[in-house]
Amino acid sequence: MTADTPVTPDTADEPSVTFAELGIDPRVLAAVDDIGYETPTPIQAATIPVLLQGNDVVGLAQTGTGKTAAFAVPALSRLAELSDVNGVSRDTQVLVLAPTRELALQVGEAFSSYATHLEDFTVLPVYGGSPYGPQLAGLRRGAQVVVGTPGRVIDHLKKGSLDLSHLQYVVLDEADEMLRMGFAEDVEEILSQTPAEKQVALFSATMPPAIRKIAKKYLRSPQEITVKAKTTTGTNTRQRYLQVMGSHKMEAMTRILEVGDYDGVIVFVRTKAATEEVADRLKARGYAAAAINGDIPQNMRERTVEALREGKIDILVATDVAARGLDVERISLVVNYDIPHDTESYVHRIGRTGRAGRSGEAILFMTPREKYLLRAIEKATRQPVELMRMPSTEDVNQTRKQRFAQQITDTMESEDLTQFRELVEQYQDEHDVDAVEIAAAIAVMAQGGRPFFVEELPEPAPRSRDRERGRSDREGEGGPRREPRVEKGMATYRLAVGHRHRVSPGSIVGALTNEGGLSGGQIGAIDIRSTHTLVGLPENLPASTLDRLAGTRINGELIHLEADHGPVGGGRGRPKGTSSYQDRPRRNGPARGGESRGGYQGKRTDRDGDKPFRKPRHKSY
Repeated sequence: MTADTPVTPDTADEPSVTFAELGIDPRVLAAVDDIGYETPTPIQAATIPVLLQGNDVVGLAQTGTGKTAAFAVPALSRLAELSDVNGVSRDTQVLVLAPTRELALQVGEAFSSYATHLEDFTVLPVYGGSPYGPQLAGLRRGAQVVVGTPGRVIDHLKKGSLDLSHLQYVVLDEADEMLRMGFAEDVEEILSQTPAEKQVALFSATMPPAIRKIAKKYLRSPQEITVKAKTTTGTNTRQRYLQVMGSHKMEAMTRILEVGDYDGVIVFVRTKAATEEVADRLKARGYAAAAINGDIPQNMRERTVEALREGKIDILVATDVAARGLDVERISLVVNYDIPHDTESYVHRIGRTGRAGRSGEAILFMTPREKYLLRAIEKATRQPVELMRMPSTEDVNQTRKQRFAQQITDTMESEDLTQFRELVEQYQDEHDVDAVEIAAAIAVMAQGGRPFFVEELPEPAPRSRDRERGRSDREGEGGPRREPRVEKGMATYRLAVGHRHRVSPGSIVGALTNEGGLSGGQIGAIDIRSTHTLVGLPENLPASTLDRLAGTRINGELIHLEADHGPVGGGRGRPKGTSSYQDRPRRNGPARGGESRGGYQGKRTDRDGDKPFRKPRHKSY
């Protein structure tokens, strides 16, 4: 690649210039002032002047550093100057290629916000998963800026609906990500159909050989600008981690949400199935949550993100791919519910908060076995991730009391109490009951049988080496499970629904918390079998809880909750009070007590490398 000497701006730590000093067109500068930007970020301060001079640029900077404004502001300045000379044109003059639909939408919105003072300006996002009709209509009307994903841009080129003959400016945003996703050939095909005389800006977090090849072929003596930063993560984001057992993650998260003052929240999990499960469990606890993953139709994903932006939902549970490029201003907390296996994903995740000068928090859940991943993250980001304490039962209960009192105050100040005051006074006169007792009874009614205070989480039983080897699937390890010690005060209960009824751990937890009024901390291990499920619950459930659960259904089936006393249906049962994790016999060896059974598939080697262990067919949670 032929390039000038790489520029590493001295302003990387603290830019000393203002936007007004960068030579931006006054109309674009006015829009920047309207938004409230004061000083440019390092990549903006270094890149905007070079692009305004007409040079090609290769910008190397991490996500969340302000790259969008770095290329959008000079591009719009050039369009403004061209319209002054040649009049307003409806031809496509700027093309931005982005790896994902979400990023394309984000970039399109940024262009629109910077162009509010330009006359007759249009930006059009084009991306897959969305109907062609509106995009075709927009292209026919004319759009000076087209922002699109490579696949959909090629579709429009083949249809003849996108004309690039008047193109002045091309941007490749997150070029390394586009190549990683397999768009290398598409990008080259698009660039080959653009005019020879054009300006190109390429932005990437890394510079692999494939990127250098494209830069050498399609950029003319580009200026390479590298922004050196102290870390690869935003300094406005407070990073903390919590060491927590897999079975206690949901309880830990709900406690954090209860005691903290957060606006929008994104919860990251590893799998598509986990997005739905975690979102369902959050909704069962009364939170406005929704899932977003690659299997959800694009139009529904867009509506979900818009609902998050508008405050109709507060928590988005997402996979890495689904959330890439997502920028919602109200995100104040990112929860890594499942720790990512690569540091780049971690940086992208927490980059969803603390952007463009805003402050944010990132909390990482980590099991003891995953400590090596935490060390890798700290090494890559060159930032320590501080240990946090799980909010205690006292913390949560104190917060609940304060909110209860505040609700009373707010209601008294904002609502007309006349009708209900008369009813209470009438009841008090007729029954000669103190008003405090009546108020307490009304509060119990409003609570709907749900516990007001949370209880302490059960202490984890001491782990032997064998038991550590046999931990459940929720920590990513399979294997024969040895029977753990029964937690004090807990017993095993049986539900008459299982795999055959298509139940999930989330639906079981939702039924027990919503209908039975149990808290997450009162629900132990869940073992889903073919026709029934075994779940750990408090040993002496009150009759009121059993009554509330008597008519509860999951997927239309009555759960028939009862204590598990022994053999059921001819199979080996377990006595009341034992754990849902029984010793699992091996296929080629006798089980405890001389029994020999099959039932396991797959074969791996345990952590010591000398003993095979097998993954159970049934699901545990």
